[in-house]
Amino acid sequence: MTLKLGVPSKGRLMEKTFDWFADHGIALSRTGSDREYAGAVTGVDGIALVLLSAGEVPRELAAGRIHLGVTGTDLIHEKLALWRSQLVELAPLGFGHADLVLAVPRLWVDVDTLDDLDAAAAAFRARHGYRLRIATKYHRLTREFLQRAGVADYALVDSQGATEGTVKNETAEAIADITSSGETLRANHLKILTDGLILQSQATLWQSRSAFYTSEDETALAQLLARIGETPNG
Repeated sequence: MTLKLGVPSKGRLMEKTFDWFADHGIALSRTGSDREYAGAVTGVDGIALVLLSAGEVPRELAAGRIHLGVTGTDLIHEKLALWRSQLVELAPLGFGHADLVLAVPRLWVDVDTLDDLDAAAAAFRARHGYRLRIATKYHRLTREFLQRAGVADYALVDSQGATEGTVKNETAEAIADITSSGETLRANHLKILTDGLILQSQATLWQSRSAFYTSEDETALAQLLARIGETPNG
């Protein structure tokens, strides 16, 4: 068996992941055409590169089909409710920084905090007869965050793309989404609540607790961890 390392298959996240490993003396490379999801690892023996979408990495790690994987904190926390028992967080990679935030229309001058949102949501339901809609693809994280804050009168609306535009398009009244610079939020006349930070995310290297490790896998893992300056974890 070979130790399997799953990394994003395209875009800047893949390039920066390749660069990060190269800085630690481990070369990752694609093999074949851009349409082929195959790769190679040199610098440490006994490791196979598996190219996946960032969203697939949490599932494959949890299922034990890959031993190691690179993906964002946001995807791990959203997709794996029990991630602490399923994975080990090995190393933050220092790129892919983004914040999951709760944002409302800038015109809502009296809504700056979660308490304000709770009051606005109650008033919205009384006026319109239905709950204030929050568009997001991060349902679990958003729901848990609002529950802790005591916000009740809302409904989550699924949005898998262009979430910032849902308020302008009148399919939602607020959003919970990832932002890095805030420019898209500002362009869509939205503002982040002062206490609306749900999660800070970045690209991170994770290890599966459920994958099967042969003695050869353990050796390869120890060599990789030594290269990146980490020690083995349970």
